[in-house]
Amino acid sequence: MSRAEVEAARHDPKQANVLYHDWESQTYDQKWSISYDDRCISYAADRFVAIAGRNGWPYPHTLELGCGTGFFLLNLMQAGVIERGSVSDISPGMVAAALRNAQGLGLPVDGRVADAECVPYEDDSFDLVVGHAFLHHLPDVERSLRETLRVLKPGGRFVFAGEPTKWGDKVARRLGRATWWACTRAARLPGLEAWRRPQHELDDSSEAAALEAVVDQHTFVPADLRRMALAAGAVDVDVRTEELTAAWFGWPVRTFEAAVPEGKLGLRWANFAYRSWLRLSAVDSRLLSRVVPEGLFYNALVTGVKPESAERLPG
Repeated sequence: MSRAEVEAARHDPKQANVLYHDWESQTYDQKWSISYDDRCISYAADRFVAIAGRNGWPYPHTLELGCGTGFFLLNLMQAGVIERGSVSDISPGMVAAALRNAQGLGLPVDGRVADAECVPYEDDSFDLVVGHAFLHHLPDVERSLRETLRVLKPGGRFVFAGEPTKWGDKVARRLGRATWWACTRAARLPGLEAWRRPQHELDDSSEAAALEAVVDQHTFVPADLRRMALAAGAVDVDVRTEELTAAWFGWPVRTFEAAVPEGKLGLRWANFAYRSWLRLSAVDSRLLSRVVPEGLFYNALVTGVKPESAERLPG
């Protein structure tokens, strides 16, 4: 990804998303510790159950919008939530990565390069539409929600997870920036040179970071997300939030992992980070969710249903 490409995409959010996510597609699973084993199968299924419950399993045919490498849909398929899947993303690189992952897992999945604001499928095509951390990339979220309802069968459900809240994102980004600043400066100290990533990798990270302000179009207030889903025509809308202390821990950890050379930390670190995140997530859900306002948590999840009568959908 060249500086010229970055500059050309600064004023075009959709092109920025193509460029950024094509660049990320080769290492995205590694960067975000995405896997297709019990750890992430449980994570994906738990997110789904938290917002939508277990009714309707298994959904015969599901579309994932903004699929990335297929994390959400493929792990939901392995959890028994979904029988057959279709993936779509505005990034050709991400669609290719998701289809490779599906093939490696032996899962029945097809895919298309697609803009989530203009979904290239017929009306009433899917029993379920899912997505993870993609709504905040879209210039027109409500238009994508209308498209989601259009391609759902009457009575079909959508489940979108991993969307950043306004205040949760502010805290997380400040923690991430502070961690990056500390890591890059500490690596310059005598004796710590081996902990510094190669300069060309740091340069690439800087170019990618320059696009993040473009590709990340929104953060969400939970009440506004509810309003958008209702305005798009959904019924039975529910929005919930999760991760408070888990996000305060997770963002510095992810930033630290990105700042040091690949393979430097090892399995013991990975186990420590994951188990610590699990413990904090449990505290967040069992205790803090009862007393802390929902808008302060980092992640928002939203679900809704397409009305049985098409007359109730906006024109």
